[in-house]
Amino acid sequence: MSGAWNVLIIGAGAIGCLVGSKLALSGQRVTLAGRASFVEQVRARGMQLSDETGTHTVRNVRPTAGVLEAFIRSETAFDLAILTVKSYDTAAAAEELRQALADTGAPPPALLSIQNGVGNEEILAQAIAAPVLAGSITTPVSGEGPGIIRVDKPRYGLGLAAWRPPGPSALFDDVCALMQMAGFAVTPFADAPAMKWTKLLMNMLGNATCAILDEPPEVVFADSRMVDVEIAAWREALAVMRAAGVAAIDLDKYPFAKLAPLIRYAPAALIRPVLKGQIGGARGGKMPSLHIDLHGNKGRSEVRWLNGAVVAKGEEVGVPVPVNGVLAATVLDLVDDPAARSGWKGNHDRLWQAVRSAQGK
Repeated sequence: MSGAWNVLIIGAGAIGCLVGSKLALSGQRVTLAGRASFVEQVRARGMQLSDETGTHTVRNVRPTAGVLEAFIRSETAFDLAILTVKSYDTAAAAEELRQALADTGAPPPALLSIQNGVGNEEILAQAIAAPVLAGSITTPVSGEGPGIIRVDKPRYGLGLAAWRPPGPSALFDDVCALMQMAGFAVTPFADAPAMKWTKLLMNMLGNATCAILDEPPEVVFADSRMVDVEIAAWREALAVMRAAGVAAIDLDKYPFAKLAPLIRYAPAALIRPVLKGQIGGARGGKMPSLHIDLHGNKGRSEVRWLNGAVVAKGEEVGVPVPVNGVLAATVLDLVDDPAARSGWKGNHDRLWQAVRSAQGK
C-alpha cells in the first residue's frame, strides 16, 4: 500500500499507546480509542513515549472516547484496526466495532489483534467480515499514566501471522512492512496458532501464581515448590499443544522450539535453577498482569485466556491439565471473592497442597 495508512487502535493501555506512538512517529494517521480520561490528557499534552533514545512527545494522534466517534471523525475509511484491549474486553470491543460499521456504513478495515492469550482472533473473525491478522509483541512496556508509557528494554519484537485467510497475501506483506517502518522488529510466521500458543507459554509463566500468592516473582520463584508448579503447568500446556497439533516455535529471542522437549522431559532439578534466575531474577519485584488486574479490583481476569485456554483445549483434545485447572479456578475464585485473598497471600503451602491434590498425589 502506498501513502500513509489510516489506522484505528482500540485500547489505550500501554501496548495500544506504544503501537499508536510508533505508528504516528513514522507518519501514519492514527486514531486511538480509549477512556474519557485518556482523551482529555492526550488532547491537552499529547502522548509521551520514553525509550532508550529519550522521551518523545507525540501530538499527531487523534484520541477518541469510543469506536463510533472514531469513525464519525475520520475523513477517510480506516485501513487497519488494531485491537490492544485486554482479552476479557475483546467481545465488547468487537461488538462496538461491528455496531459502528453498521451505523456509519463504513467499509470494515483489516483487523490485527496484538493481545495476550488464546482466543481473541476467533472472536474477531466471528464478529466482523474482514481479514484477521494475529500479533504477538515481546516489547516490555509500562504505563505510567493516561498516554504516558515507558519501554523497559530497548527491544521492539513483534511476531505477525495471517489468521483469516491464512497464508501469504499482499495485505499481510503490507502490514508487516507498515510495522517494520514504525520501528518494530517484525518476524512473519506462517502458523498463527503456533505463534499465539508459544506466546501463551511466555505469558503464563509466573503469572497466576504471583496473583494468587500476592507476591512478586522474586519471592515466588525462591520457593522450589512453586517453580515445580510452573514447570508442571508448562508441561501440561505443551502436552495439550502436541495433542492439538500445535508446535512451539522460536519467538523473538525465546527458543521455545528448542526448549519444548527439554521442558517436557528433563528432570525438574535441571530446569528449576534456570527459571529461578530468568524469571525470579530478571523480573524481580515487577508484578505480572494477572496480579495487577486481580489486586487492582478490575473484577475480571485474563486467566481465562491463559491457563484457562489450556484447560479448555485440554478438555477438547482429552489431555488432563490439573495444575492449570487449579491456577485458573483459584484466580477466578479470588476475582469473585476479594475477602478470600488474605487466606492465599504468601501461603505457598496451601497452593502446593491444592496442586498436589489435583494431581492425585
